[in-house]
Amino acid sequence: MIEGVEIKALKWRCDERGNLLEVLRRDDGIFSAFGQAYVTSAYPDIVKAWHYHKKQDDYMAVISGMMKIVLYDSRSGSKTKGETNEFYAGEKNPILIKIPAHVYHGFMCVSEHESIVLNIVTEPYNRDQPDEYRLAWDTSEIPYDWKRKNG
Repeated sequence: MIEGVEIKALKWRCDERGNLLEVLRRDDGIFSAFGQAYVTSAYPDIVKAWHYHKKQDDYMAVISGMMKIVLYDSRSGSKTKGETNEFYAGEKNPILIKIPAHVYHGFMCVSEHESIVLNIVTEPYNRDQPDEYRLAWDTSEIPYDWKRKNG
């Protein structure tokens, strides 16, 4: 596992009224700070990648559908430099992924319908100076092939 990445298993609490999924609490060992929360989505087979942040950590949980979430460690001095992690997250595998600053990340919808991601970050988004450093989804700088693995 990439240095600094943490996973929290999530558990649905269900009764005759409906369902509840507790994602992140400030008293969780995985929690560090709150900046903002937002929801994003992707349609089937769409890739949204690659980017990293210098100032913030991300906490990602897929709340509808299934996503393949991929992380790549390009940090110089990291014990896991050059390592890639791949997680399948969502309805069938409810997890929270902590993505540390400076780790590239992206995702691809692998379900038959639109997938929705809840992202909780440690810094609020600054529209004038975004803390986002991007590469194209198909860059040769990251050794990862987003092709769906059918078969």
